[in-house]
Amino acid sequence: MTAEPETLYGADDLTHLEGLDAVRKRPGMYIGSTDSRGVGHLVNEILDNSTDEGVAGHAKKIEIILHADGSVQVDDDGRGIPTDVHARSGISGVELVLTRLHAGGKFGGSGYKTSGGLHGVGASAVNALSRRFDVTVRRAGKVHAMSFRHGVPGIFDGDGPDAPFTPGPGLQVVGAMKRGHRTGTSIRYWYDPRYFETGATLDHDAVRAKLRHTAFLVPGVSYTLRDHTADEPTEESFHYPDGLTDMVEFLAPAGERPVSGMLLVIGEGTYRENAADANGVMQSNVQRRAEVEVAFRWGTGYERTVECFTNTIRNAHGGTHRKGFERALARTLADAVRNTRGLLKAKEEAPTLDDVLEGMTAVVHVRVPEPQFTSQTKDELSTAGVTKVVQGLVEQHVKSWLEDRKTKTEARTVLQKIVDAARVRLTQKQQKDAARRKTALEGASMPAKLVDCRAAGIERSELFIVEGDSALGTGRLARSSEYQALLPIRGKILNVQKANLQQVLDNAECAAIVQVLGAGSGRTFDLSALRYGRVLIMADADVDGAHIRTLLITLFARYMRPLIEAGRLYAAMPPLHKITTKGRNPETVYTYTQVEMETTVRRLEKAGKQIVTPIPRFKGLGEMDADELWETTMNPATRAVRRITLDDVEAAERILELLMGEKVEPRRNWLINSADRVDRDAIDA
Repeated sequence: MTAEPETLYGADDLTHLEGLDAVRKRPGMYIGSTDSRGVGHLVNEILDNSTDEGVAGHAKKIEIILHADGSVQVDDDGRGIPTDVHARSGISGVELVLTRLHAGGKFGGSGYKTSGGLHGVGASAVNALSRRFDVTVRRAGKVHAMSFRHGVPGIFDGDGPDAPFTPGPGLQVVGAMKRGHRTGTSIRYWYDPRYFETGATLDHDAVRAKLRHTAFLVPGVSYTLRDHTADEPTEESFHYPDGLTDMVEFLAPAGERPVSGMLLVIGEGTYRENAADANGVMQSNVQRRAEVEVAFRWGTGYERTVECFTNTIRNAHGGTHRKGFERALARTLADAVRNTRGLLKAKEEAPTLDDVLEGMTAVVHVRVPEPQFTSQTKDELSTAGVTKVVQGLVEQHVKSWLEDRKTKTEARTVLQKIVDAARVRLTQKQQKDAARRKTALEGASMPAKLVDCRAAGIERSELFIVEGDSALGTGRLARSSEYQALLPIRGKILNVQKANLQQVLDNAECAAIVQVLGAGSGRTFDLSALRYGRVLIMADADVDGAHIRTLLITLFARYMRPLIEAGRLYAAMPPLHKITTKGRNPETVYTYTQVEMETTVRRLEKAGKQIVTPIPRFKGLGEMDADELWETTMNPATRAVRRITLDDVEAAERILELLMGEKVEPRRNWLINSADRVDRDAIDA
């Protein structure tokens, strides 16, 4: 045996990353991730700094330009980044903010009362990860400019990030401000793809959503998005003078009728926490003041939307402000239900927080000095004292709303809705418990028409929802009984977009699907309880089949959405034609459209092969034999399926309401306006 040499480990093996090197070495620590979300976070960091100027009352207009070369520009008409020399560092304020971590005007002093950018990391991190970073500041009658490459100041000899670069001097005065021009800051950067995952790009829709949300939160500022990346440049403006009220109306599900008016809570309160003073010395019991603004209402649906923000920054995972809001609602409304005659029956359980939040759309926004977050991406507020401030203000407002003569009838309607939600929840729980106690493998309470599989686990198991008894008969012969189950439905199921949850559960076909899946429905849907690994919708390749497929997708999107979000819902793609060649070694090709069939025939004939005519066209799944159905639609190795996704929830909600909702006029107008998009020659009639 040969002895391995000892590995020496000493001080020279330790690495100290100076300046912005740490950002470039571990970018995910500073911008959250290195995928497309990280690319979008770069925009947010620069935009949030401009928004802080708006919140402080110094900026009225903020503009984002998405340039055709991939660069992003953010302009504001605020005060401009300070351009004078910082006494301690000996460099300009602009260079200090953009090249030093934890530098900026948000660590005390008189720069900002509250702000979204508090770590002093954002702008310098964007600079560190950019091939080129240009900043122009209009301040004190002068126009200042400075450029960087990966955080190093210098001069570019030409346009764009590939121009020759020479490290050099810092901030330069390049001209005088024109008369009538406002002060402000303009930043344009070209991020370096090398620091991000392959394929990571800027999501323009996410930028648009960020601007819209921020405009709701800062009603005194107008935001503009100019997109120059397409053939035709576009421009959108976002300005909402009614603030959070406008935001709640926007976030409420399309087609949902309000059950209550808008409840708007505005106030402030104090809390105490340990905090460092201007010299960095930690002080105990420092009094802080929090400004709170909450808007919410209830609708007829069951879905809930609660968006939380701190100093205009979205907190995707909520935090202490959401905790205070929910505690106030749960306590106040549960007490109101118990104390209102005629709502609860004897021995009925009091409503839970889930019942209270059913159908609610709410926005919670707090402004606090030096907020604490769980990470640099600020997804969750952790400032503990905010909870009691929010809770106290919301409790006071809700109690007044419950007791006010003008809103007492409305409040009674909301309380009845909460009680109904609790009853539906308990009914669903009982159904789910029954399904768990007796599975179909034990020969118990599943629908008789279910043709289950033998596998007890969900890793390979699949449930095919098939159209009609004829398709069921063929599918029974074609399937692999070890892991493939079949559930037939009769024709077109209930259009759930026009129905409430109780009507869905009362419908035989919908109830059978919910029962067989075993995971519940609506807000009690539990993905972990799902009895099958995948669910596949298998309908005919015709107009009726497409309608049935749409109705089923609507059911899953509205009442079992986590199944789609987990990527476990699929639509089978049965072929339309079967092309077979003549000869000793016949070749079989399945095609899915008329055009594909004609193209395939021409290709085979050009290769010297003869086609068996007439080419059969499948009118339905029941016309296939078992081998054909297995090969084309059920065999995991050869079948064609489409995964149903939900990348844009807002767009999906709008199109579902348009196509499947109660209002006929918008649907008629859409059909008329879309008629020109139809290729009449391709219609298979």
